[in-house]
Amino acid sequence: MDNEVAIIGIGMHPFGRTDALSGQQQGAHAVREALKDAGIEWKDVGVAYGGSQDGGNADALSNQLGLTGLPFVNVANGCATGGSALASVIAAIQSGMAEIGVAVGFDKHPRGAFNPKPKDWGLEDWYGETGLMLTTQFFALKTRRYMHEHGITDDALVRIAQRAFRNGALTPHAWRRRELSYAEIAESMAVNLPLRKFMFCNPAEGGAALVLCSAKHARKYTANPVIVKAAVMRTRHHGSFEVFNPGLAAQQSPAPTVMASRAAFEFAGVGPQDIDVIQLQDTDSGSELIHIAENGFCEHGEQQHLLASGATDINGRLPINTDGGCLANGEPVGASGLRQVIEICTQLRGQAGQRQVPGTPRLGYTHVYGAPGVSAVTILQAG
Repeated sequence: MDNEVAIIGIGMHPFGRTDALSGQQQGAHAVREALKDAGIEWKDVGVAYGGSQDGGNADALSNQLGLTGLPFVNVANGCATGGSALASVIAAIQSGMAEIGVAVGFDKHPRGAFNPKPKDWGLEDWYGETGLMLTTQFFALKTRRYMHEHGITDDALVRIAQRAFRNGALTPHAWRRRELSYAEIAESMAVNLPLRKFMFCNPAEGGAALVLCSAKHARKYTANPVIVKAAVMRTRHHGSFEVFNPGLAAQQSPAPTVMASRAAFEFAGVGPQDIDVIQLQDTDSGSELIHIAENGFCEHGEQQHLLASGATDINGRLPINTDGGCLANGEPVGASGLRQVIEICTQLRGQAGQRQVPGTPRLGYTHVYGAPGVSAVTILQAG
């Protein structure tokens, strides 16, 4: 396509806890790294979109990066904030608004679990009083139902977490870099069964940024452009079973992930069988379990065999979350979706070191999911 957009620079501030830096400072660090990677300066950027849940306004990054007068738009879309910023920059470049754009996300969450309020999500107090506002409990219930319907055992949940920490141990910017044994995960403290302590990610800090331009001009800036073949976001339909929904319909509708995935594959002109490396939302093991099928990479119920066979490992035919995903990196909400894109870019460039997918991966896939039923998918191609 003549109006395709390419990623020409990537940058991150390591995820985890960095007490000496604010969320905005971590976001600014990520932008500087992405600019350096693209070989340009902040004054060359024509438009920026960015966001954060708890780290402050993204447009205030201009105070640290430079007051150049560029349009810098704040994005707030929960876990899809990074993906929404990316889609917005792509649209701006395609419209001719700017030649070069930046997408950035960052966050600095308080320690402890997220503490959302029912009224902020259009819900009544009873939803919180029953415990469903606590996402660990909601996702445990959703996972238990899914496992019952499709004949999946706890073994699958353990293997997802084990692979995440194994990959995280190979990832320099990950937060959790210690490989855990099967027994350590399977015997860890129960939180909300079937989900245990090491099957959940943690709220975290960090920053991630991308520099993009028209694919026609990408090689002016880099020898390793990554082409964005699709960037799609969808919200829920009535009847889908999503976090912060006050009821469950008698007949379920497809999840927003299913709709976003189908649209992305159609837009890119490829199918699940064509994808070489995958990033899926794994705020807990159960969520990744469900997302493997919802994104079209297997039939419902096949996950048990895939995981036991090693198919989702770095050397397998469906390498998933090669950097350890949210389980090993933690989740700074504003940055998490862009971290996924950066990992795919790193893989497609052949620069992932010990966690590099073998061969020459050409197509990568990212998926993020969040409340109250929002899903974003990108398909990326080596340039």
